[in-house]
Amino acid sequence: MKMLLPCHQPLPWMATSFHIFSSLPHPQQPPQLTASGRTHNHPFDPSAPHAVPPTLQEREKILDLSSVSPKRTPQYPGSISTYVSPFPADTYRLLSDGADDEDEVIMRALKVRRKVSTEIFKETMRKKGKFGITYTENLASRVPGFIDYLMIEAAALKRLPEFSQLSFDARFRAAVEDSKVVPLIRWLKHNSLSFPQIGKLICMSRGNLESIRRSADWLKSIHVKGRFLGVVLLKSGENLLERSISELDEIVEYLESNGVRREWMGYVMSRSPQLLCYSMEEIKSRAAFYLDMGMEKKDFGTMVFDYPKALSYYTLEEMNQKVNYLREFGLSTECVSKLLAFKPLLMARSIEDQWKPLVKYLYYLGIDRDGMRRMLVIKPMVFCIDLETVIVPKVRFFQDIGIRNDGIGNMLAKFPPLLTYSLYKKIRPVVVFLMTKAGVSKRDIAKVIASGPELLGCSIVHKLDVNVKYFLSLGIRLPQLGEMIADFPMLLRYNVELLRQKYRYLRRVMVRPLQDVIEFPRFFSYSLEGRIIPRHKAMVENRVNFKLRYMLTPTDDEFDQKVMAAIERRQRFESGILLNGLETPQATDEYSETEDGSRPSSADLEYSSEEL
Repeated sequence: MKMLLPCHQPLPWMATSFHIFSSLPHPQQPPQLTASGRTHNHPFDPSAPHAVPPTLQEREKILDLSSVSPKRTPQYPGSISTYVSPFPADTYRLLSDGADDEDEVIMRALKVRRKVSTEIFKETMRKKGKFGITYTENLASRVPGFIDYLMIEAAALKRLPEFSQLSFDARFRAAVEDSKVVPLIRWLKHNSLSFPQIGKLICMSRGNLESIRRSADWLKSIHVKGRFLGVVLLKSGENLLERSISELDEIVEYLESNGVRREWMGYVMSRSPQLLCYSMEEIKSRAAFYLDMGMEKKDFGTMVFDYPKALSYYTLEEMNQKVNYLREFGLSTECVSKLLAFKPLLMARSIEDQWKPLVKYLYYLGIDRDGMRRMLVIKPMVFCIDLETVIVPKVRFFQDIGIRNDGIGNMLAKFPPLLTYSLYKKIRPVVVFLMTKAGVSKRDIAKVIASGPELLGCSIVHKLDVNVKYFLSLGIRLPQLGEMIADFPMLLRYNVELLRQKYRYLRRVMVRPLQDVIEFPRFFSYSLEGRIIPRHKAMVENRVNFKLRYMLTPTDDEFDQKVMAAIERRQRFESGILLNGLETPQATDEYSETEDGSRPSSADLEYSSEEL
């Protein structure tokens, strides 16, 4: 026969509880006679000496049921509840009697209590904060430590007279409201913090939730954007929450006095929250490392803004090692300080893993220490890019188009920014354009790239294609343009307007044919006002004529000597001293030798002296 617990008010939901208790083993007792002569069974008495305690599994079921809040009958305002718990007051004593491990039972009871407290916490969030079910569930799962803190606070409230008669659930609700955690969650969510960040922050605060709002307000005062608030608060750790506002202001004022602008502080702290964890002495020693090298304050400020980790992330020993390694290239301490101010990302590179393999590879290409120093000064970014994934594929591409290793080394030393260009978006498209649209042959492409690597940095649409179309519009055929580029690759880098002015002067004033430009494309590299016009006027005044090559390439003194020699020869020719066959044509090579190297005829000489 089943044994039932006494209950003052039978309810439908109690059927399961009765079934669990009825499944407990009980010793058989003899029936007892009542006054009416009937027999009945006594309910189970756990205090009886012959009572058999429940097993561990049964105690777990009872603990779970004790945490359930059953639905009660609806009550109107002012009515008196008649609800009576179906479990006797000594239920936990019943569960603990005969237990093999009392601590295990306590821990299981605590687990049940924590589960109930979590449900109350989620209910408060939904009602007070108007949070959704999913958000409430996700956040509650992230703050188990804070819920334990609230449980301790709720237990401590029992000592107060006004809470001594309240249940634990009521005291826990009071602890949640007193902590003001729900308004704080709403405020943090409004400032773009995700629920994992909010949960971690609440646990880091150790119950001091006011420190979170105080620190967040201070970060907003130095221009930390809302989406970076959570990052700074979490990465700076508990030190930020424990620090006073005066200590934080001291750090900001020191950085501001050394060149870091006030409006930059939010950007700096967002990307280097570790600065807020250091003591004032540590920050001063790190700043002194750069300032003692001769770095100016304004350069120090821009360095910290460009790469805040250069000040906060690396140890002083690592920073010293990298500075000493850069000095080995022949750079002075002041030059290294300027280099770090311009490209502080150098501090992020490893000496053993990145710099030494790069130096070894550059030596393999024939670049000596002076060449590396030039690369480092002109384009320090070369020492910040990856060797295997960025530099090696570009070098292999240059080798594939026919450039030798020593040529590649000279090219890189001449134009270091070449290594920072994209292979597939910049270098390869320019090479294809030169071979297909500019007339450069496969035989000459290596020569063009090796002698003019700057072409690889030009825009195809806005520079190269515009210049090619201009030269073709002059009547130059595509193969001829390719030979001109092979002779002078920089031809495609000049501004079209400057090219037009020089060509107009050549054709209209100097009265030279187009073939002269095809034979000597470097004509466009000389200054119109500084060299072309003055020398042309000198030739006109002295009635001499030189080809463009001999007119523009000599220095001023050499040009004056050539003019005087030509005048002397003309005078001798006009006076009849110069007779046919008495003087070799060597004296006239400077101004009348043809481009193919053949000697000029007497008719050519006569034309040269009488053209003007």
